[in-house]
Amino acid sequence: METIAERQRTYLPAAGHDWFLPLYDPFVKLFGGDRARRALLDQSSLRPGQRVLDIGCGTGTLVLLIRHLHPDVDVAGLDPDPKALTRARRKAERGAVSIRFDRGFANELPYLDSSFDRVFSTFMFHHLPADEKETTLREIRRVLRPGGSLHLLDFAAPHSGRDGLLTHLVHSSHRLKDNAEERVLGLMTRAGFADAKKVGDRSMLFGRVAYYQAT
Repeated sequence: METIAERQRTYLPAAGHDWFLPLYDPFVKLFGGDRARRALLDQSSLRPGQRVLDIGCGTGTLVLLIRHLHPDVDVAGLDPDPKALTRARRKAERGAVSIRFDRGFANELPYLDSSFDRVFSTFMFHHLPADEKETTLREIRRVLRPGGSLHLLDFAAPHSGRDGLLTHLVHSSHRLKDNAEERVLGLMTRAGFADAKKVGDRSMLFGRVAYYQAT
């Protein structure tokens, strides 16, 4: 049940704008987002019996992919957008898979300490206000089990002449500028992660994306 506090909090919808939500999945797939998510998943070395959390799960694309490729993994998705979660639950029902979807915010994760072996974040981190990013990373570290890891995929900070026009059309430039590699790694270190690193990047039609891991 949605609490009064949740109703009062604001958030940026999964697609940036509510009106764009029906087009979000085909848009992301068209411009390479699904391939980028698959690469992130390949980096995570998931094993049977592990518990996995996708924060900012949106319409559920990544959690559904995890269930399809790793049916013996227990996966949950979290997002503050009830409309996106409704679409995610419908997709899970159509796929006849059991996935837990929770409404909540990344900087106040509604889970016990040491609950998950892997935490994923895709195209979400840049949505967070600057003052919530370190808190979110501390929450992720709290819910990770010893030896667990964070796997983060997001837009890289813009570089003049190297970024797609769609990057600037879909996302505000000030949020992207706060996604510089040094900034992200510094936040991870301050949040208590012992081994934070960038593990790759790739160019897409809507801009450059970067892959990070932290344990």
